[in-house]
Amino acid sequence: MSTAPSSPDDDFDLRSCVVDLPDHPVPGVTFRDITPIFADPRALAVAVDRMATATRDLGVQQVIGAEARGFLLGPALARELDAGFILARKPGKLPRDTIAVTYDLEYGQDELQVHADLLAPGTRVLVHDDLLATGGTASALCRLVERLGGEVVGLSFIVELAFLKGRDALAPHEVRSLITYED
Repeated sequence: MSTAPSSPDDDFDLRSCVVDLPDHPVPGVTFRDITPIFADPRALAVAVDRMATATRDLGVQQVIGAEARGFLLGPALARELDAGFILARKPGKLPRDTIAVTYDLEYGQDELQVHADLLAPGTRVLVHDDLLATGGTASALCRLVERLGGEVVGLSFIVELAFLKGRDALAPHEVRSLITYED
């Protein structure tokens, strides 16, 4: 029995590319800045490859991502999965008929819209975003997919802040994250 050769990136520490910013945006909060992942070609490649590897078994036909950070790796992930990409945008940004969902944020409400004609009923959809905190944005994306008749087969994130229990808010959906912070 043979085994697949290991990649030189198997040992790459993606977490080392995340910069912690204490007391940002408010005292007591540590902001996890993932922009260094995008600035480093190797880290970017590793992140996309690992997300694709972690979700390939889901049989994804479409990936959906929210404006704006879900747009950063969502299309690259869709390409690796041989899937399409659906943009979920803020109100007034899409030119054709849309459906919308309003959702709660930590400090108010927001809304996302998608074109109403881009998702055929029964389509297998992966919800992607950069970070899972309380699950509000991802839950809204799930509702959009389900309203269009699609099937949410999983959710993927670069970073998960597990202590905020966003995974619980997304149950029973499958959640996959590359980096998890317990506190």
